[in-house]
Amino acid sequence: MRLSFRDFSVDLSRKTLIMGILNVTPDSFSDGGIYYDADTAVEHALEMIDEGADIIDVGGESTRPGSAPVTVREEISRVVPVIEKLAGRIGVPISIDTYKAEVAGAAIDAGAGIVNDISGLRFDDRMSKVVSENNVPVIIMHIKGTPKDMQTNPAYENLIGEIMQYLEESISIAENDGIPSDKIIIDPGIGFGKTFEDNLEIIKRLAEFKKLCRPILVGPSRKSFIGRILGDALPLERTEGTAAAVAVSIMNGADIIRVHDVKEMAEVVKVADAIKSGAIV
Repeated sequence: MRLSFRDFSVDLSRKTLIMGILNVTPDSFSDGGIYYDADTAVEHALEMIDEGADIIDVGGESTRPGSAPVTVREEISRVVPVIEKLAGRIGVPISIDTYKAEVAGAAIDAGAGIVNDISGLRFDDRMSKVVSENNVPVIIMHIKGTPKDMQTNPAYENLIGEIMQYLEESISIAENDGIPSDKIIIDPGIGFGKTFEDNLEIIKRLAEFKKLCRPILVGPSRKSFIGRILGDALPLERTEGTAAAVAVSIMNGADIIRVHDVKEMAEVVKVADAIKSGAIV
């Protein structure tokens, strides 16, 4: 299974890909404000690549539970300078983490080669056309509600079935607007409108999403369900817990993992891939 970006092509059967998180925001849940300055953000991206990141995911709006949206203009002003500075310097694809079509278009023009949409192409009906016209891959994620209200008593009658249906519908939106099936990645949306128990069940049953015949991305990094398991550990204290979630996700079928701590997770990925394949990858 190969995934083609603008100037890159990767073999997903060879190894689990690592997507390094680069939040250019003042208020993300675990690293808000740390990489808000463009030069600092670029430095961190280069560091993550040295540590083993296969993709850099740049985001300019916090989507933590309870967060409010920022304007298109503000989001573009945060991400485009960083992407422009990175595009000519790095040898890995850049992803834009946004659900706004105008932001995605500006980021692609600046050098991004993949769109990571937490809404699964639902919040902005122009998004699928922007992706299609630029012929870039898209990550479609499941979310219940919006970041502002998604953790207000989320409930499901059939958790995996409802997520599966949402993703199937998003795949149809993508394909109907001309996005090739081999440029669609799915993400069940850990922590996005999910209870503590839901998050555990999704990772435990991740292999069931293979029915959709698309690469699977999972983003458990530093999330609150890990903190709860570890006795209310703070986000920066969740590295080992994240490592466990990443390892289990890989064994259950994840093709891409989205993480903050690239250096540590690169070693986890290497060991998990070796165990899964029976050889050093």
